[in-house]
Amino acid sequence: MKMNRKLIGNNNKNMNRILSSLLILLFSISNYSAFATMSIDLPQWQYMTMKGSPSLRGAAIIEKSLWVTGSNNSVFVSQDGGVTWQDKSVNASVITDFRDIALFDHQTAIVMGVGNGQSSRLYKTVDGGENWHLLYQNTDEQGFFDSIAFWDNNQGLLLGDPVDGYYVVKKTRDGGKTWQRIAKNKLPPILDKEAAFAASGNTLIVGENGKAYLTTGGFSSSVYVSEDYGESWLRYSVPLYQETQTAGGYGLALNHKGEPFVLGGDYQQRPKQYANMARLDNDVWVSVNSGENGLRTAMSCQGNICIATGKTGIDVSFNAGKHWQVYQNKNVPAGDKGFYTLASDRFVFVAAGADGKVGVLSFQR
Repeated sequence: MKMNRKLIGNNNKNMNRILSSLLILLFSISNYSAFATMSIDLPQWQYMTMKGSPSLRGAAIIEKSLWVTGSNNSVFVSQDGGVTWQDKSVNASVITDFRDIALFDHQTAIVMGVGNGQSSRLYKTVDGGENWHLLYQNTDEQGFFDSIAFWDNNQGLLLGDPVDGYYVVKKTRDGGKTWQRIAKNKLPPILDKEAAFAASGNTLIVGENGKAYLTTGGFSSSVYVSEDYGESWLRYSVPLYQETQTAGGYGLALNHKGEPFVLGGDYQQRPKQYANMARLDNDVWVSVNSGENGLRTAMSCQGNICIATGKTGIDVSFNAGKHWQVYQNKNVPAGDKGFYTLASDRFVFVAAGADGKVGVLSFQR
């Protein structure tokens, strides 16, 4: 019988699309016990190295627009899902380390630089990084920016190191043009030796209906919670490793249910086994059985698929963060196995880390 090869080829392509969609659906509705006993051919990270090998600690993604930021005013942008990248670094007289980024659309972003005094600053672009202008800079000699987060194009928060015994939490209602500090009496006074870590752009996050979260460490592990768009805050102790000055909370994330997670450890003991993840369960922060595979600084979720990472490794959950396992990478390059920071959209994850390393992971297939 003579068969139509073109028709067969199209049928095979359609079948592959159906199988890929079914795989994503299974990941999204799965329970851990079902997948823990199965050998799944997971998609593999696609790795690349940015020019100059900067330390990259900021990441953002909207559809196929991927951005990563880091040391030496570095900004790198891909508008084709991570296939090609362009250097869109900020040309400025002050050299800083862009530890966080807020991405509003394919062309509009704010990057946050860290450092003492005026080295902490915000730059904005509205043309995909072709041009940047100084949006805001710290004027307090004791100030040091840690993270930014926005609910929408206008309303957002900025977290800074303590000044006068309280964390500096500033709010904008005009897209970052002006900022007002939240009154000190609306925050708890800092604990002895408490510190915030500008490690991954995830020290401060926002959620639906005006919720916001920030995390700290330093011989303590805490999460501050606001339910009124940052106007007032309460502090909660969380069960993370907290035995040293450099231990505690390093990052925050929300799963698709809006449930908050806090990650951490100790950057001076990155691979050590210790409690490195907790989640809010019925108004109580409880430890997560994450495998305790060392410092974790970033987490992001798409459906029930959640990825957590730190410089030394990557973990994956298929049930919205309740249970975790090591992400087995066939394409792991030599050196560190993980990343500092992570972001996701539409089942695509973009991560960035040391020495200019960027990874893209797609469950779209």
